[in-house]
Amino acid sequence: MKVTNITNIDGFFKTVDQCKGRVELVTGEGDRLNLKSKLSQYVSLASIFAENSMIPEIEIVAYEPEDIQRLMAFMMNG
Repeated sequence: MKVTNITNIDGFFKTVDQCKGRVELVTGEGDRLNLKSKLSQYVSLASIFAENSMIPEIEIVAYEPEDIQRLMAFMMNG
């Protein structure tokens, strides 16, 4: 799923932490980063803040249906 305009980055990562299964960030090069890993979260944050304080668009893959619903609910409610 493509996710756009995440301004509440802390809330986004808290939502990812609540997911039961794997949640991956797909990079522009096609690499998949485990977003449940704190190291991956810190690396993501560092690159975001180097550019600006908002995530304009990313591709997320969640494998559990309930995790997809959880992430979609976050995007709807921010």
